[in-house]
Amino acid sequence: MTTATAPKGRRRRDVAQPACEREPRRLGDVASPAASAPGRPLLEERNVLIQAGFTLTYDCAAPTPMLLALDVHPSRRQDLTTPQTLEFDRPLAARRYLDAFGNSCTRILAPEGRTTISTSFEIYDDGEPDEVDLSAAQPSPSEVPDTALIYLLGSRYCDTDLLADFAWRTFGGVEPGWARVQAVCDFAHERIRFDYAAADPTRTAHGAFVEGVGVCRDFAHLAVTLCRCLNIPARYCTGYLGDIGIPPQPYPMDFSAWFEVWLGGRWRTFDARHNTPRIGRILMAAGRDATDVALSTSFGAARLVGFDVFTDEVPAGALRAASGG
Repeated sequence: MTTATAPKGRRRRDVAQPACEREPRRLGDVASPAASAPGRPLLEERNVLIQAGFTLTYDCAAPTPMLLALDVHPSRRQDLTTPQTLEFDRPLAARRYLDAFGNSCTRILAPEGRTTISTSFEIYDDGEPDEVDLSAAQPSPSEVPDTALIYLLGSRYCDTDLLADFAWRTFGGVEPGWARVQAVCDFAHERIRFDYAAADPTRTAHGAFVEGVGVCRDFAHLAVTLCRCLNIPARYCTGYLGDIGIPPQPYPMDFSAWFEVWLGGRWRTFDARHNTPRIGRILMAAGRDATDVALSTSFGAARLVGFDVFTDEVPAGALRAASGG
């Protein structure tokens, strides 16, 4: 079994991407626009329409069963203004299902040879930065909801047993709640030097802690692990994050990784890689760590030979037209 856990902080890989040769098959559904959520205006606030999508090409040595976590998360479907479908350039069997973490996933049997999977969609965003709520309280372990208990435990990339003593020595004196999570976020942001050339799919949170280098998944794994050590439920997230409301960045686009913690009775967004509230996150999947939200999990040899992601703000005129204004 192999996994493709694309959120590495790098925004495009320079690999061959063959053109589609046949009419694509579509798997998806349609949803409608939706509402906003509160946030701290650290960045320019405005309603935005985002066009996003990807093209991925896999080369399989033989017919290969695969699991895909490539859809927009069910919690964001209400914000779609166009269908979000998966398109395949070759006829194949595909079936969507919800996994144990509530993510929309797809099972396929990829044929021998190259198969290209793509999607392109538009989604509404309220244009506000990630919410900051300094009053959000940390629950005691006995108050954590049953469904969030799993996010207190160690997992494949979140080796809590190796970091628990350090976590309590370093953050035990920080006020529980938002301040403690932000202290963890600050630490991970400073501890790890971002370098997409140093991406390592086997690196754990402790590995990133020791090596001091990594990509966005390593920032998220380290922060998630330290939070769990401190009895704060934390889950790993992956999705789209474009350069909206900030100066253009020098990297080509890629998927991104961040994390959420259970504070004040609900999940709150933090980002140890960027360590500042951002506009326009589009969640795809959440789980214990990168294992649970891998873009693809293949049961056989499947090489990722084509990779292209885009996340762009639609011009204001087009947004007004889409809303009928």
